Parts: sequence; structure tokens; C-alpha cells
Amino acid sequence: MRVDNCITSVIGNIPNRLALAGGWIDQPFVSRLNPLSPGSMVVVNLEPTFRVMERSGCATGTRAIALKLWKGRLPARPPQELVRRLYHAENRGKTEPSGSQDMAGLIYPGISRLDYDFACDGGVFPSNVESLTELKTINWLEKVLFLLPIEPRPEGYNPLGEKHLDPKWIGRLGQTGKDCFESIRRRDLLGLGDSMNQCMVCWERILPQTVRHPALKVDLKAILLAYQRRYPGAMYSGCGGGYLIVASSEPVPGGFRVDIRAPKPVSRRRSRA
Repeated sequence: MRVDNCITSVIGNIPNRLALAGGWIDQPFVSRLNPLSPGSMVVVNLEPTFRVMERSGCATGTRAIALKLWKGRLPARPPQELVRRLYHAENRGKTEPSGSQDMAGLIYPGISRLDYDFACDGGVFPSNVESLTELKTINWLEKVLFLLPIEPRPEGYNPLGEKHLDPKWIGRLGQTGKDCFESIRRRDLLGLGDSMNQCMVCWERILPQTVRHPALKVDLKAILLAYQRRYPGAMYSGCGGGYLIVASSEPVPGGFRVDIRAPKPVSRRRSRA
């Protein structure tokens, strides 16, 4: 049962965002090389029930801008309009803009598959968004996802120092997002876990420094493998660490569950006789 959350008086009412399989396909320098366009990734819109760790790949910087831009609450406007507004507010003048999955994940309720095609808007915005908002599906995902805090990515860390942009692996990356979404739709734990594991393989092939980098003090790869051997799947919330996301039918020691934001029911006025 959901209850009123006192922490929102401190952190605001803008939702949080969790990214699952397919991340990086929202970057045009990746999607332009995808031979299987569109490629997909999955984002999950979270109720702001806890303060998210900074520099953890959970769009905290984007959320901070949204809090200032909209005074703590999302406006009642079409989500695609809000995504573009927030994207431009954050990335104006930047040489390395953040991907629009950050904005979409904060704004679209439920669980969303974002499709990216370089032929559409230069790959900057999704060519299509499909969301799962049925409560049975949301409740299922809430029960099988666990977050374990690992460590924020360190200062001076940059995951783009080494790139191997092989179209074959980029195609596989975009497919992990599709597989992830369909597994959630079917409530298939093993499929969900496999898509998360495969996404991490793609990250390491395309951008090796997402998990190995001189600035990292934690052996992210060793931690990841330990959980992947024990549970159906595991992946990091972002490059360089952050949270480890584990897919499991049983509680994961040290892990906690999240609350997924469902769309608010539309209120209807009673018609007068």
C-alpha cells in the first residue's frame, strides 16, 4: 500500500528515474551506427520516496533542473512536450549533451520503452515511446527489482575515453532494450535478467570504461559477476557504478525495492441530470 511520503517536502515531487537495458542507444553517436534501427532502451519512472545518490546514473542532475524549471512539480502537459523543454533547458550550450532518456524517464509514468532512430530528429529524441502502466505489471516489477548502493562515479571519471563503436554490438545493445520491455510485459523474470546481463556485455564491448577505469576504486566487474552468478540478472544504474540493479524473485541482502509511479486516474465530474 502506498502512503504519503514526508521526504518530498525536502526533495520535491518530481519523480526519479531508473534506466534498465539498452542505455547509451539514446546517444546519437551510438544510434547513427545501429544497423537494426530503431534500437530501444527501458526507463522506469519512480515515486520520489528516497533521496537518490548523486553521480549514480539516475538523472539527478536533470531532476535538479526540472525542480527549478517547474517549481517542484511536473506540469500537466503532454510528456513529449515536457521532454523537449527539459532537454533544451539542460543541454543548451553543451558540447557533450546528456541523452533524452534522462528526461523521458523522469516524465513518462510507468515503465517505458524508448525507441531511437538516427533518421528521426538525428537520434536526439525517441522516435516512439510505449509505456506499460497496468498496475499488475508495475507491482510485479516492484517485487523483482532490488537496488544495492555501490558507489558514486568518482570525480574526473569519463566513460568515453575508449570507444569501440562496432555496429554489430550496437545492434545487440538496442535489442536488449526490446527484450527487456517484452520480458516485463510478459512478467518473465529470466528474460528480464538476461536482457540486463546482455546489456552489460554490450556496454563493456562498446565503451569498456563504463566498468573499468583508472579512476574507479571499486572492482565493478567482480561485484557484477558475483550477483549475475547468484541471481537471474544484474546491471549498474549507470556507467562507473552508482547502484547495482538486481532481478530476483527473492529478497537480495542489502538491497531495497522501489515504488514505480503509475499514472494518476483521470477524475470525472458527475453530469447533472
